[in-house]
Amino acid sequence: MNKIAKIAIALVVCLMVGYSASMVTRPSVETWYPTIIKPVFNPPNWIFMPVWTLLYVFMAVAAGLVWDKIKEQNAEVKKALGFFVVQLILNALWSYLFFGLKNPMLALIEIAILWLMIYETYLKFLKINKTAGYLLIPYMAWVSFAAILNASIWWLNR
Repeated sequence: MNKIAKIAIALVVCLMVGYSASMVTRPSVETWYPTIIKPVFNPPNWIFMPVWTLLYVFMAVAAGLVWDKIKEQNAEVKKALGFFVVQLILNALWSYLFFGLKNPMLALIEIAILWLMIYETYLKFLKINKTAGYLLIPYMAWVSFAAILNASIWWLNR
């Protein structure tokens, strides 16, 4: 399988994860989320979909680039992609905790673990393919912002 096919498969997986998370997010954004207190730096709701779509594309390209090195660095690639899958699952889980269960405190604990898994994935990707690692930097930055936003929402609504 060539590099483009690997990136395409990773893209489908990432976008499916994003779509599944949006299914639990959407109803709460229309009902529960408008009723809670949010900090002044809370972005408008419309910004989240394009940002997350772009981040999922970056993640997919990164994963595809790493996957493409499987013949040369089999063990390292498998470990790196294992971390990638774990962080992707945690990524989706956050939406279920925050929007599905409407539990900002539990989501805050989970997002800290998610950030650590993203960082470890970044380090592993960087060793295999520098571009793949760099593609995860915007994701880490956004999740850092999301963690601050999550913490603020928890604090304001406790």
